[in-house]
Amino acid sequence: MPTVFPRNVLGGPLQTCSRKPLTGFLRDGCCSSAPGDRGLHLVCVEVTAEFLEFSVEQGNDLVTPVPEYAFPGLTPGDRWCLCVERWKEAWEAGVAPKVDLDATHISTLEFVDLEVLKSFDVEAT
Repeated sequence: MPTVFPRNVLGGPLQTCSRKPLTGFLRDGCCSSAPGDRGLHLVCVEVTAEFLEFSVEQGNDLVTPVPEYAFPGLTPGDRWCLCVERWKEAWEAGVAPKVDLDATHISTLEFVDLEVLKSFDVEAT
């Protein structure tokens, strides 16, 4: 049986989002999901101060380190696997961070149109 590799939103192989800080639901650096990932950490983003502030206001503090979960806390410029619904909330609020399309899981397209994601392509800036 052939091995199936995860795909990104562009149809290519899913690339690593970040190893420092180590991200992903499985803490393997990739934005793929697994059973138990209720948040669907599928979108690889480059966080901004504006987005981090928005996230804290929404009750999702991504700034404060949480050592017991091996979470270092994020600073602007870090890349992180974000829950798809959180990205959509930020988009609707006008504070969505840029997206690394090569490292964003194809399942994201079940929630967000590719053209919308392309307009936030981190490589286009």
